[in-house]
Amino acid sequence: MEEIWSEVIDEKISETIVNGRNNKITNPNFKKWLKNSNFRNLFLEKLVSTENKFSGGAHQEIKQLFADYNLKQDALKKLKKKKSHLIAGGIQELTSMDYSAALPQISDFLHHPSPQVYHEAQYAMVVFKGFEGLNFLNDFPYIISDWQKLRLLRSINQMPEDCTEIVNNWLHSSNSSVVIFTLKLVRKFQMLSSYQEVKKLLLHNSTEIRIQTVRSMQALENASTIADLTENYEEQLPEVQLEILKVMKFSNDLHCLDFFKEQLLHHTTYAIRITAAKALINLGFQEYLLEIIENESSPEQLKKIIKHAIQEKR
Repeated sequence: MEEIWSEVIDEKISETIVNGRNNKITNPNFKKWLKNSNFRNLFLEKLVSTENKFSGGAHQEIKQLFADYNLKQDALKKLKKKKSHLIAGGIQELTSMDYSAALPQISDFLHHPSPQVYHEAQYAMVVFKGFEGLNFLNDFPYIISDWQKLRLLRSINQMPEDCTEIVNNWLHSSNSSVVIFTLKLVRKFQMLSSYQEVKKLLLHNSTEIRIQTVRSMQALENASTIADLTENYEEQLPEVQLEILKVMKFSNDLHCLDFFKEQLLHHTTYAIRITAAKALINLGFQEYLLEIIENESSPEQLKKIIKHAIQEKR
């Protein structure tokens, strides 16, 4: 039966998108099946799935079907269920259909113990309220997954002018995933006003936060960025040093020449030495590298590193 229902619903949605929602229902059982909760749930699932593929007029027609057949009641009922996947599904459906009247109920799930549920609640808040919907970050105790960070970032289209203080507070959250998300937010919108607060995170106890900080400083680059990145370079772990070196390589700044030579000749990490060699090539010092290769007294490992860098640059 579900296969038949699926075909009928697909036909209804397709006809609505093409001809408008007042199109004639071809299957006489459609109204009868609408009284079946399983049929309505399938209808709702397909509306959400289809909505993700369309925009403009088609998008509006799909949402109007949601309203015409009062499917909001089916989605709202799921918020009262005990099973996490049902609650999350209900939130997703209400969000997808732009039913903002459900926001008060959805906000109650921001601190739900199930990630599946609170992820959907977070996303709904941001979809409906934009930047203001991120207020849950003020005291959020759980981990924000990488996928969730991406969803939230994509949903923020603009930042209010007076948000610097709020953003800077998130940068100093005790929740590392909140800090990482905020660094990506700063990067996306190039929040130059947060540069000094971002720079402080170069000494954070989390290696991942330090790496994200380097990337954000690159996005907010100013005249002091290279000096700021190298100030505590020796104290950083190799992973962070490599990220710093990549930023410096990208800058193509001749003032970094001696630094690159030092990293190539004396650093103990293979990846950093290769990156330094590539940076020297970018600056136009390939002849310098070839001289090292041709010098019989040069260590064999150094020659291999330079050859590898030259080969990769071709």
